[in-house]
Amino acid sequence: MKITDLRCAVIGKHPIVRIVTDEGLYGLGEVEFTKSYLKPWVLHFREALVGEDPTDVERVMLKIRQRGSFKPYGAAVSAIEHALWDIAGKAAGMPAYKLLGGKVRDKVRVYNGSIRQKRTGDRPEDYAADVKWMMEQPQNFFMVKQGISFHSNMKDTIEGFHYGVTQKKAGYHGAMDQGVISERGFNHMLDCVIAMKEVLGDKVSLALDCGPGWMLPDAIKFARAVEKYNLMWLEDMLTGDYVPWVNPQAYRELTTSTSTPIHTGEQIYLRHNFKELIETQAVRVIGPDPADVGGIAELKWVAEHAYMHSILMAPHGTANGLLGLGALINVCATLPANYIAFEYPSASDPWWEDLVIGLPPQIVKESMVDLLEAPGLGLDIDAEAARRYLREEDVGFFD
Repeated sequence: MKITDLRCAVIGKHPIVRIVTDEGLYGLGEVEFTKSYLKPWVLHFREALVGEDPTDVERVMLKIRQRGSFKPYGAAVSAIEHALWDIAGKAAGMPAYKLLGGKVRDKVRVYNGSIRQKRTGDRPEDYAADVKWMMEQPQNFFMVKQGISFHSNMKDTIEGFHYGVTQKKAGYHGAMDQGVISERGFNHMLDCVIAMKEVLGDKVSLALDCGPGWMLPDAIKFARAVEKYNLMWLEDMLTGDYVPWVNPQAYRELTTSTSTPIHTGEQIYLRHNFKELIETQAVRVIGPDPADVGGIAELKWVAEHAYMHSILMAPHGTANGLLGLGALINVCATLPANYIAFEYPSASDPWWEDLVIGLPPQIVKESMVDLLEAPGLGLDIDAEAARRYLREEDVGFFD
């Protein structure tokens, strides 16, 4: 089998990768909806892929893996890797998780980072009302994640929140505010945590997406201040999101200063860039994203290394779309016992649920997702239904 073409079309907000072969099999991969601009970066790999055997996934990846980078530029390589596994599974007539070593769980646990309504504000009572709404959703998520501090609007809406430069309505995904947090800002965040925990109690766990943007002393103070609320983790306080470095030494000082679990990893590309973070015990939880880290095999390698160092695993995925959900389900079925849950990616537009073939009517039940048993990553796109969303230059995408 040989690859005859690599195609990419932006459907809605997502760049969708389609690898075509001379035997009629094709594979699909999806890039986060925040990265519509990556289509040319995907297509520049076409010359490297055409003529290769897509079922030799690792051999193909050796040609292109070094051309990726930290978020967002690992996404093109990652989506191509997903599409290769999709073809390999179809060629073998089995789900991709079988090719990754087989399942260790029959259902995969997920948490809520994407099913949201617009919060009424940034006051403690607004946060409390928001998590109450999340608790009442039919998926019965065991855990919800909320953005605070630099990963929320409170840096703009709370007067005097911090002493750094504030990018008012920056309008650019990944723009970073940073600075020392004021006492007023610190107390406001603490009040929001207290309000949410009063609603959630011990029925639903709470994690906080915090930044990045914190200075280390503030991060230590806050992590200690919330210890008694038994949070699942504090995420991306020092680096993360679109920051193209890791800073393991500072993370290790933060981690060893508190019993509150510290989490990072969604922006990191390749296992090599997790090495120091894991081997120095710099965090308690890592959260690589299969759509940024280099793919699902890359994520599994990271998870296994973390397992050997007693570090927990909670993959990122909120913007990965429904095809990205298929990739997450397949790889997380194979992960070792350090796996907690992955961040469930809901449809970026409601019509996606009419386009994707292979998902059950209710995807999440009691915070669990069933494995996908169709070959490959288990999902497909209804080409006829999707054509209405194609741009003129992409009309041949499904041919």
